Amino acid sequence: MIAPLRSVLSAPAATPAPPRRVWRDWALVALLVPLILIEGLSQWDKPGLPAWTAVTLLIVPTLLWRRQRPLTMLAVAYVSTEVTSFVVGREMQLVSSSFILLLVYAVFRWGSGRARAGAVILLAVSLTIATVQSTEWIPTLVGGTGVVAVTSLLGLLLRQRATARLRELETVRVRERAELARDLHDIVAHHVSAITVQAQAGIATAAKNPQAAVAALSVIEAEASRTLSEMRALVRTLRDSDAAELAPLPGVPELLSLAGGASGPSVGVRIDGAVDDIPPAIGAALYRLAQESVTNARRHARGATLVDVLLVVDETGATLTVTDNGAGGSPGSGFGIPGMTERATLLGGSFAAGPDAGGGWVTRAVLPRAGWTA
Repeated sequence: MIAPLRSVLSAPAATPAPPRRVWRDWALVALLVPLILIEGLSQWDKPGLPAWTAVTLLIVPTLLWRRQRPLTMLAVAYVSTEVTSFVVGREMQLVSSSFILLLVYAVFRWGSGRARAGAVILLAVSLTIATVQSTEWIPTLVGGTGVVAVTSLLGLLLRQRATARLRELETVRVRERAELARDLHDIVAHHVSAITVQAQAGIATAAKNPQAAVAALSVIEAEASRTLSEMRALVRTLRDSDAAELAPLPGVPELLSLAGGASGPSVGVRIDGAVDDIPPAIGAALYRLAQESVTNARRHARGATLVDVLLVVDETGATLTVTDNGAGGSPGSGFGIPGMTERATLLGGSFAAGPDAGGGWVTRAVLPRAGWTA
């Protein structure tokens, strides 16, 4: 009995952390103030209504801190209303005061385990007092409990949904890191093999042909420098290389294989600039970014007849742009875009996707040269 209770009380606040304040919070407060005033002034002659109007206006700002201090704001609101009810001798009479349910929702959506336990106690006490004071205690108890339970459950459900989404995104990040690490594993293995071959050749020719040995050492030095750069990238992915799958590594030349259109929209591929100096890891990333973008376009672009893949390489780096002429709808709530964003970010670049100004959908990845050897 104690262990489950301790587990509930020690539960952390919701992740990801809530935004502090957004414009909608200020808009909600700005909307509630005149609504409360209008409702209060229209019934000003009712007993206790001036006091309830003033108190309700005073607790409206609690909405601005409901995510950061959910239990505190809920306690302020409920204590204020209970004290006013005791002093005035009447229950809350303003329909606009129902915004207090947002404070209940906030505790269960964003609060820690202790905050939620405190809210349960606070709500139970408040419902008990309201039931005892009411002449129709059964409707009061059932109705109040139902409203509070539905509001709390909604907060818990949305909290669980956000947590599940966060875990799925973390899975995507791990998968993208694993795929990138596999690519880098293949690249490093290639370089090390070349170094081994050149070292053996240098040893075999050193005695008879010193110049050939020097040439072999030059090749080894170049290959070792490239290997070091790739190893740094490999370490950044923090991946267990034991699970690496050794497979042929696609690159920029394989972009041309995406062209065609046997089924679905036709795909055109254009490459502008010198691609010979693009490192294999960057080439593999560009290929997989293009491949995923084309797959998304074929799957989600309604009515698309053309998908254009453009790779531009210049002195600043490589920019990959994939556009389609479809209806311009979003690719949905899958994990293709988060995965592509993670891949580009790991290589020091950026990725963006959204509707194109001329219609359709556009994805753009920028991989600057500064990240090619970082």
